[in-house]
Amino acid sequence: MKPIAFARAETVDQALAAVTARPNTVFLAGGTTLVDMLRIGAMEPDNVVDINRLPLTDLEHRPDGGLRIGAMVRMSEVAADPGVVERFPFLSIALAKGASAQIRNMASMGGNLMQRVRCPQFRDIAYACNKRDPGSGCGAQEGLHRGNAVLGTSEHCFAMHPSDMAIPLTALDAVVQVQGPRGTRAIAFDDFFLLPGDTPHLEHPITADELIVRIDVPPLPFARNSHYLKVRDRESYEFAAASAAVALELTDGVVRDVRIGLGGVATKPWRAKMAEALLIGKPATKENFAAAAATELAAADSSHEMNRFKIELAQRTMVRTLETVTAQISQRGGRK
Repeated sequence: MKPIAFARAETVDQALAAVTARPNTVFLAGGTTLVDMLRIGAMEPDNVVDINRLPLTDLEHRPDGGLRIGAMVRMSEVAADPGVVERFPFLSIALAKGASAQIRNMASMGGNLMQRVRCPQFRDIAYACNKRDPGSGCGAQEGLHRGNAVLGTSEHCFAMHPSDMAIPLTALDAVVQVQGPRGTRAIAFDDFFLLPGDTPHLEHPITADELIVRIDVPPLPFARNSHYLKVRDRESYEFAAASAAVALELTDGVVRDVRIGLGGVATKPWRAKMAEALLIGKPATKENFAAAAATELAAADSSHEMNRFKIELAQRTMVRTLETVTAQISQRGGRK
């Protein structure tokens, strides 16, 4: 490993100044991804800036019913917050399903959004990887690719985005607030994650001298009726083979509104907009759920043998999650 300079920032301005002064700089929050990347040589910064002391640790329930989450709030804190458990249960569940308890206690909300993919070829410098080394090729095309994506792929990359918590956040239309030398700007959650296209090394629209300062979640009253289902090879310490985050509003058994996010199957947190549009105004039946899921996955990439199973698995996961939330609403007597 090459020598790396280290600095600790006490304020956001100090952190941004450190990045401006030394271009090839990365921020260290919980370090649960960054330290791994440094060890295996997948990332080689010149400078690391510790931002753990930044005053970005507020978790605020807004008067309008929204939620404001500081970038340095730990995942475990948000998962256990009574207001989140009550008003955004699928976010609480997704956070609790991610990684181990030790990692959740250390990992920050902002850091989770910036985590790198788990594609074996990305994390093994012996293989070509367009994400790690632009233009070098994609070693996963012929190598081990069981865990990779079937939605949002390109010929240059089909690495799966690994975050659990990002799946309900995309369903919630969250907004990422970033700060840099040119001021603060808001980025819609769906725009914060870029499809690989022919530039898979570009994962986010933020520049190297910008820092996530908070995540804003707008109010969504029917998010009380929500669930996150994660299907994986083993019950703990494993990334999703497929997952679904669903919030549902029913009136007399008919879908009045719905939000659906898919994980484990796409190159970014995937908002199932086609499925949502198909379900609104339809009876909440298994047949309609299945039709919506099939429509969403119709364009999935089936060209890779090892991960082709994810297409059907994603459909089943979406249907099961919709059924689960429908049953929850029914058990509460149809209350919204």
